[in-house]
Amino acid sequence: MQTSRDVLTPDALAMLQTIAVAGSFAAAARALGVVPSALTYRVRQIEDALDVLLYDRSSRQARPTEAGAELLREGARLLEEIDAVANRVKRVATGWEPQLTLAVDSIISKATVMELCESFFAQSPPTRIKLRDETLSGTLEALTSGQADLALGVADSTTNAGIQSRHLGDVHFVYAVAPHHPLAGAPEPLKDELIRQHRAIAVADTITRGGGMTFGLLGGQDVFTVATMKDKLDAQLRGLGSGYVPERMAHAFIEAGRLVVKQMDRPQRIVRVNYAWRSAARATPGRALAWWLNQLESPATRTALLEQHRGV
Repeated sequence: MQTSRDVLTPDALAMLQTIAVAGSFAAAARALGVVPSALTYRVRQIEDALDVLLYDRSSRQARPTEAGAELLREGARLLEEIDAVANRVKRVATGWEPQLTLAVDSIISKATVMELCESFFAQSPPTRIKLRDETLSGTLEALTSGQADLALGVADSTTNAGIQSRHLGDVHFVYAVAPHHPLAGAPEPLKDELIRQHRAIAVADTITRGGGMTFGLLGGQDVFTVATMKDKLDAQLRGLGSGYVPERMAHAFIEAGRLVVKQMDRPQRIVRVNYAWRSAARATPGRALAWWLNQLESPATRTALLEQHRGV
């Protein structure tokens, strides 16, 4: 006995669609250039393999049962996907990657990344885009481990073979607390002894091997660890702790008086941030990666990725 995989071929699905459009087996047979008995036999084969009745035979019209209507809906979807796959394969052969994965650090403006994705998809490329949320060392690790093709917001330099990087920009950090936090009214510059008495908000490094990076934490200090820089900013706005945040990400809240910047008894923290990509597999990048690298050549794009942050 034939199985469902034997009978649910693209030709069979197209035949069922023709019957649905024609409205009867006789009309569908004429459209397909076959005798009605041959068409009926093929439908019976599908019904036997699926062990369902696809059409109500009580009338001369080809009225699908509920099961038949479901197969028609899914069959139409599968035929569209087959056509899409064929088109995708043809376009991939022209140099487009099947998928491009971006590791995006939490200091990067997601709004700007989405705007870039919108521009990319406007070309109707065959390449699928996958975004990964990463933080600190995890952003580079996603690239070096082969889980990403392009990393935005790499805070540490790399000498890995097959990885290229360029300067994205410098991120200025400020030490900020909510107006109702105990440190808001403390005399400046803040001393480590005083800071150590209050909870710090830290972002978890998404690296899977090793201890990862930490910034601005003092030994013995209570720490509230969150997943992203956006979560860290939210926690500090609520007065749950204090810590360094990117000045551009916090700028609107500082201007509105929802965060107070405190002077520290240490040098200002400035982090050099890069973007990096894998380049070992081929001499020249695929068309999708090349498109993204071309966008990153723009100073305006690089600035927006680091500065165009929206509210928490």
